[in-house]
Amino acid sequence: MTQPLAKHAAIDDFAGLDTRSIALLLDVDGTLVDIAPSPHEVHVPDELCRSLARLLELAGGALALVSGRPIADLDRLFSPLKLPEIGGHGAEMRVRAGEVIPAAKALPQALRKLLAEAATPGSGIVVEDKGYSLALHFRNAPQQEGPLRAHIAAGRAAFPGEALEVLPGKAMFEVKRPGVSKGEAVRALMTHAPFAGRMPVFIGDDVTDESVFALLPELGGKGFSVGRHFANVTGIFESPDEVRDALRRLASKGRARGP
Repeated sequence: MTQPLAKHAAIDDFAGLDTRSIALLLDVDGTLVDIAPSPHEVHVPDELCRSLARLLELAGGALALVSGRPIADLDRLFSPLKLPEIGGHGAEMRVRAGEVIPAAKALPQALRKLLAEAATPGSGIVVEDKGYSLALHFRNAPQQEGPLRAHIAAGRAAFPGEALEVLPGKAMFEVKRPGVSKGEAVRALMTHAPFAGRMPVFIGDDVTDESVFALLPELGGKGFSVGRHFANVTGIFESPDEVRDALRRLASKGRARGP
């Protein structure tokens, strides 16, 4: 197996990419922004937004956020930017402004309500109801991992007619429809202009990103991870701050050579 590049070599390799021939695909939490105590407390630096806006221009529109968050939430975080986006781990996609393409139907409200009952006062559990999925975060209460597994199993058993799967992440479980993944959404995105015909370059940090890393060889792409090694990655960034620095360098290089 090819070993990923050392830290500084990875940053240099990324900063040396040609924005005219790549499609930038970027996870958000833990990749572009630092993990916060809850999904509602993350901070998006203004400089990051400036880098993304410039890179969107340099890449001819071929830059997309690839996140577990809903598109509406991404728009709120990165306002005033409205970028091409894959939301909900592939449950929805926007290639251009005004066109959100759904790929999964909503979970029954009664099921979401039952699952959300795990977040009792003082439990430390945070609920993120996306409609088409429901995430239960326990980063503030790691002792809740076992009880949450049992609670989710009971919830699924109470709705035997619903096709469901559990997606684990960083101190969270997300109950969603099967067959929906970031990888399949990226495959679909890469068939649309302006992404089609370009080399996908993906940065991610979590097991929820593995389906994209697995797809990259098929698409002739390049992958970078944050904080840990995954199969098919070229290099590893140590932190979201390093990712933001690499994006800033790539945007600045384009600015210097541009008109």
